[in-house]
Amino acid sequence: MLILSIESSCDETAAAVTLDGRTALADEIFSQVDLHKIYGGVVPEIASRKHIELVDHLADSALKTAGISKSDIDAVAVTYAPGLIGALLVGVNFAKSAAFGLDKPLIPVHHIRGHIAANYIAYPELEPPFLCLVVSGGHSLIAGVDGYTDFRIIGTTRDDAAGECFDKVARILGLGYPGGPPLDKLAQTAVSDTMFTLPVSKIEGREFDCSFSGLKTTVVNLVHNAEQKGETLAKAELASAFSKAVSDALIPRTIEAAKRFGYGKVAVAGGVAANSRIRADLEIACLDNGLTLYRPPLKLCADNAAMIGCQGYYEFLAGNVAKTDLNAVASLPLSTKW
Repeated sequence: MLILSIESSCDETAAAVTLDGRTALADEIFSQVDLHKIYGGVVPEIASRKHIELVDHLADSALKTAGISKSDIDAVAVTYAPGLIGALLVGVNFAKSAAFGLDKPLIPVHHIRGHIAANYIAYPELEPPFLCLVVSGGHSLIAGVDGYTDFRIIGTTRDDAAGECFDKVARILGLGYPGGPPLDKLAQTAVSDTMFTLPVSKIEGREFDCSFSGLKTTVVNLVHNAEQKGETLAKAELASAFSKAVSDALIPRTIEAAKRFGYGKVAVAGGVAANSRIRADLEIACLDNGLTLYRPPLKLCADNAAMIGCQGYYEFLAGNVAKTDLNAVASLPLSTKW
């Protein structure tokens, strides 16, 4: 089954062509990082306008790269939730028009389900059930993937997402936006990750939930206090300690959840899954506990349309097809039934 898929939930405009939920024949992405960098974060209006300019061109490019024509498409999939509402609307309306014009099924896909499905591209042998740690700019959660369209939330963040904290800490350290990659690079130059003592949250009565707002505030206060006193801060060591604190909040919970609920396979997904500390710590923890780990390549950790097409295939098989009244949704739980 050939699916044309569209992703526009934030600041990447993407279109892809996928085959049978496992193979990406084309995956076209335009990153808007340079447009938003001067503002220190994503400006929703700018993102939406750029999506409008690019989405049809990227769709045509994806078809050309895949070596197929519009008539060869079997369905159109699109991210409809969650994300920036204006950005989502661009992709949803383009996909609705394409599906209507080509008389093909329209498949709505949850963005986080798409991130999880990125593992199917990297690992064709991977099948549910498995546990997935999802860490991105807007989401941090531990999910049980009991079927291709059957998810349960085991743990989540009570406030900030891990990716948001990476961006905020990178900004306060003067590393710019987006903050994840430069902070990771800086942390790797540190001589120690224990120079600073940073908090790792515990939620009473909800052992698999976490919180990152206190960690973020602690780092901000450390930097501001050093600036006010005219002291030189060991930024590399602070970046390393911060990365360790995030990993220490996520990895033990993930391993314990896998053991508690009987999952022998663990996957990771989302933009923060590209962080070297998290990838390394998760690999060691899975080896120590006899769990099989699935880590998508860095390209598939970021937002892309191939992951949407792959999840779209399984949504279609489950009968999750929309009509032309499909609307974008800014916030929607992963486990929501269509």
